[in-house]
Amino acid sequence: MTRLQAVFWDVDGTLADTELNGHRPAFNKAFQDCGLSWHWDEQIYCELLSIPGGRQRMLSYAERQGMTPDAELLERLRLSKQQHYLNLVSSGAVTLRPGVKRLLRELEGADVQQWIVTSSGESSVKALLQSFPSDLQGIFRGMVTSDAVTRHKPFPDPYALALHRSGADPDAVVVCEDSTPGLQSALAAGLHCLLTPSPWDRELEDCRHQAHAVMDHLGEAGQHSVILAGPPCAEGRITLEYLQMLLSVPLR
Repeated sequence: MTRLQAVFWDVDGTLADTELNGHRPAFNKAFQDCGLSWHWDEQIYCELLSIPGGRQRMLSYAERQGMTPDAELLERLRLSKQQHYLNLVSSGAVTLRPGVKRLLRELEGADVQQWIVTSSGESSVKALLQSFPSDLQGIFRGMVTSDAVTRHKPFPDPYALALHRSGADPDAVVVCEDSTPGLQSALAAGLHCLLTPSPWDRELEDCRHQAHAVMDHLGEAGQHSVILAGPPCAEGRITLEYLQMLLSVPLR
């Protein structure tokens, strides 16, 4: 049996509940700072989340408003939003999803490489990592952020770059994702994908059957995960053993 060599983690919505409690209010504060009347409520933001990357979301929304923001305004928005996000993360507004801390520790103890592969910028990711408990500091071997690739998810480029940098065998990698673009990116890179779906991704209902396993979350003691698709999990928690078993499921 192929031994699990690496797990590639998406960040927003997979590692932590960052979107609605972190990024969305940070964007709204940035809009105020820059004199824009924009306000992204949960419905608007959930629609925009089908577009990977904050810059792309702002550009798409600006087009809806009949605007073409120049490079200077976009940079001001980016810097303002980044600072507000950092403040929110530091305040504890963003929390890890159930089972994430447990599984991170288990994989680290088994010497399985763990990498971050995300459409977020490096500074946002580092801020989140700095808010982790001390025993999780330095747990990731590396990261691929939006700053590292030209084509983002759903293209395979982010995961292809993670494979190159990690040196892992594609047949020995499991990706943890929560969204349609992330799933498509992982599959396009020829990788096994486990999904813990975000409730905002309406498209995922139609394509989540393509994932190798789907559950509501990774599971904790007293808070068991519900397997929606894929191999059963008797313990109610996603473990190293479960991820190892996923490698035997045929690639999509």
